[in-house]
Amino acid sequence: MSKHTQISNRRANPVRILGTSLVIASLSLLSACGTNGAYTTEGKNAAKEKMAQLKSATEWQMSHQAFLAGDLPKALKHANVSIELNDKVVKSYVLRGRIQMEMGNLDGASASFAQAEKTNAEDVDTWYYQGILAERIDRKDEALRRYRGANERDGSNPQYAIAAAEMMMAMDQLDQAEQYLLERKVKFDHSPGIKQTLGHIEMLRGNPSKAIPLFSEARLLAPDDQAIIEDLIRAQIATREFGQAEGNLARILNNKANADRRDLIHARAKCLIQLDRIVEARDLLVKLTNDPNGTTDAEAWIELGQLCYTLRDQARLRTASGRAIALAPTKPEGYVLRALYLRQTGDTTGAEANLRKALDIRQDAETYIVLGLVQRDMQRISEARSNFSMALKIDPNNQDAQKLLAAVKE
Repeated sequence: MSKHTQISNRRANPVRILGTSLVIASLSLLSACGTNGAYTTEGKNAAKEKMAQLKSATEWQMSHQAFLAGDLPKALKHANVSIELNDKVVKSYVLRGRIQMEMGNLDGASASFAQAEKTNAEDVDTWYYQGILAERIDRKDEALRRYRGANERDGSNPQYAIAAAEMMMAMDQLDQAEQYLLERKVKFDHSPGIKQTLGHIEMLRGNPSKAIPLFSEARLLAPDDQAIIEDLIRAQIATREFGQAEGNLARILNNKANADRRDLIHARAKCLIQLDRIVEARDLLVKLTNDPNGTTDAEAWIELGQLCYTLRDQARLRTASGRAIALAPTKPEGYVLRALYLRQTGDTTGAEANLRKALDIRQDAETYIVLGLVQRDMQRISEARSNFSMALKIDPNNQDAQKLLAAVKE
């Protein structure tokens, strides 16, 4: 067969050639379909997992917002959903533990924190909140270990160092607490919380004069932190710096948020008394006793009665003594105020009876002095001398008792 004939025969078989091409194409298509299917499944799974993570993060955010708003059941519900969607996120377990702790479910909180630690043993929040839980159930050693651990894992946050130091203070380890903070002072030299805590240590030691500069430094670093200002005021009152304390109290009481803070008003009234601004102090105490909460504030009535005695305001002295006795019958001050009022009105017998009631409750030098004065008014000099002597026995440096005893002896 000639070459030309062979070529013609090849051309004359298009079906064979086409069939072969279709087979090859089909095999290629099948191969391609199989590969794309695998990629498609993997992609779908990845997208599904990513969507679950996004939903979990959204649920965590909703839980956190509800927790901050105080809606604990709602917060717990979203935290549980967040964990169901993604059980590999440590902060979800920590948040659930915090919620359970606030709801009083301490066992549940402990389990959540344990799961958080299992998920990531180095997570600082897990250590810190486990410390809070241990402190709440009065496991001080465990709380201190956890706070120290949080500080070791994040040495840049003074909050953890302060928590550890405060735990040492609660365990009466004042020197260790101070040393712990001082070792970190260079790193936290501009931390108001560190200086404030060092001030607290000095207050617990009974050194308010050393606490004042520490609170003052903390105040310069955080001028709007009212807790620091209140610490400074307490230290100033303890060192009898009443002018400075009263000025600070006046400033923070100008804040509308503090207008009804009875403890601050009480403190300012005491400062005004020491500064001999008696009328201003009385006005503050009248305000305290006139508002709805004043009906149960025995201290305010006692202080008001003492001022009214000084100002010879007999009507208010009578009212104040009656309220003080009614609110605090186991305290001597009300009976002393009633005795002072009765002495002013000439009822020395009634005054003596009330003073004896006060002394039955508590032996006090000032009460013995008043009793001696009443007995002197009654010309019972021997008994007066005996009571002035008793006052000196209780308080040997009491100058009033010394002068009165000398006078009756003469």
